[in-house]
Amino acid sequence: MNGLIERWVRPEIRALAAYHVQEASGLIKLDAMENPYGWPEALQQAWLERLRQVEVNRYPDPEGRELTAVLRRVMDIPEGMAVLLGNGSDEIIQIIALTLARPGRTVLSVEPGFVMYRMIATFCGMDYVGVPLRADFSLDLAALLDAIERHQPAVVFLAYPNNPTGNLFDEGELEQVIQAAPGLVVIDEAYSPFTDHSFMGRLGHFPNLVVMRTLSKLGLAGLRLGYLAGPPAWLAEFHKVRLPYNINVLTQVTAAFALTQGWPVLQEQTTAIRAERARLFQALQALPGLTPFPSEANFILVRTEPGRAEQTFEQLKAGGVLVKKLHGSHPLLEDCLRFTVGTPEENERLLNALA
Repeated sequence: MNGLIERWVRPEIRALAAYHVQEASGLIKLDAMENPYGWPEALQQAWLERLRQVEVNRYPDPEGRELTAVLRRVMDIPEGMAVLLGNGSDEIIQIIALTLARPGRTVLSVEPGFVMYRMIATFCGMDYVGVPLRADFSLDLAALLDAIERHQPAVVFLAYPNNPTGNLFDEGELEQVIQAAPGLVVIDEAYSPFTDHSFMGRLGHFPNLVVMRTLSKLGLAGLRLGYLAGPPAWLAEFHKVRLPYNINVLTQVTAAFALTQGWPVLQEQTTAIRAERARLFQALQALPGLTPFPSEANFILVRTEPGRAEQTFEQLKAGGVLVKKLHGSHPLLEDCLRFTVGTPEENERLLNALA
């Protein structure tokens, strides 16, 4: 068996570790940047009534036209821009990489950043270049522009706000990156509900700019729905790579429902998470031995005292709270943990366990 694996599985795939999701049974889940709130009973019943009308024996609309129209309106996608739907952002990243992949071509991003940029580049047989951020997690613009000049990347991925650091990069510096890049630049706005800053309104101003988002952080993580907006010429090529019927009928109907009838509830929840983020950040600042970093996302990156991250992670887990341990994943994340912003009660459990 091992001989067969070694003969046929690409060595770069054998060298990878599968994406790991922590077991969360019985724990308060503050590890995955999920919206902690459910739907009120009346909204649930209206949703179930809508689902009863769905013909699950039929294939879904391959273009997701009803859902796309709702996204255009609710998310203020500029006139003239095209939209592509994906099974979460991950599938969109993969579609982009598959479309642009050729031997010797490069995917470029910053580190620490979203791990799937590197993993999917490897899946697709592309080279990957990660440019380190500065110690304060800001862009090292000179190093980034130098890497673009040297590697001539086919695509640059930049998360805005960045995951796992939570900060926004300087808008002017991002514009310089877009102008310097020879290929596509993807601004990944997965955490757009939790910040007032966006590049969505700048679509069409740059011929190589597209904006990618997901509904997961908004409160619909179980649907696995992402979308890409940008110039029609780019998205027409990506559509050729997208598998038919990639967005199932239940996801299409539920997402359209949530963004219309459920939109006031989702907005209310987002406002509550933003308020809790501010309260949690202030409380973390008051705890000795912890350094929280300002965040424009629905999580807060925290640095423990040297050598304490592992112990703090296990202490929280023993107290019934699951967070994300980032220590060991990148030199700039030494001694770091990441806390998703939960409900007020969940955040109190976190603070009590830390104290």
